[in-house]
Amino acid sequence: MDFTASHPGVSYLDDQRFFTRLAIALAALIVAGFFQWALRGFVDPLKTPFWVHLHGIAMLGWLATLVLQNRLADSGNLSLHRRLGWASLALVCAIVGLGIFAGRMALTMRRVPPFFTDAYFLALTHVEVIVFALLVIVAVIMRQHTQWHRRLIIGATVIFMEPALGRLLPMPLLGQTSGGWLEAALQVGFLGILARHDATVLGRVHPGTMIAIVAVAGSHGLIQLLAATPAVAVFAQAIAHGSGAA
Repeated sequence: MDFTASHPGVSYLDDQRFFTRLAIALAALIVAGFFQWALRGFVDPLKTPFWVHLHGIAMLGWLATLVLQNRLADSGNLSLHRRLGWASLALVCAIVGLGIFAGRMALTMRRVPPFFTDAYFLALTHVEVIVFALLVIVAVIMRQHTQWHRRLIIGATVIFMEPALGRLLPMPLLGQTSGGWLEAALQVGFLGILARHDATVLGRVHPGTMIAIVAVAGSHGLIQLLAATPAVAVFAQAIAHGSGAA
């Protein structure tokens, strides 16, 4: 099942340095998006609810794990790489739980960005973490197939470019629809770097890369669809007014 079966001369170590650099660039971009937001004074850490801080710590933990796992693979320390990979599943669960909880609490506390409808924000905060978790789960299932595994992990992390891009782009001017699709285009563009690498090294785009691209674009489409669904709008309003489960 490993894509390199038809490329017997290709080893994961041949281009692992590319994946290490890609992971570092991805992590740096996401951190920069949030860091500049804080530097510009758009968030007061002292007034931010503690669960938002916990969510941020979990996310930083994932980004650090992404970089470290690629560095371990680059150095050939696969034993520690595997142990850390299993341990990181607890972090994935924390990210999903905290992401959904923080999203719902933002509705309850009326902390939703003004350019988002409540329904859109509810869909956004649920779909992203669920798609992230699903990609990670598939990557774990495919862990024996390195070429699949590392591409799916990169794809899962690209999902989290969205909130960082939302802090870099002029979202109040773009709005949730145009802004959302522009974010999707930039995320797919980042994965395009990986697709170009595939074409150069493997001769064609790896199916794991294609799945990542479809997952990223599809998650944005699903968010837009759910945001326009009356039942989701009613549920979001129920949460916002304290009558839904937070």
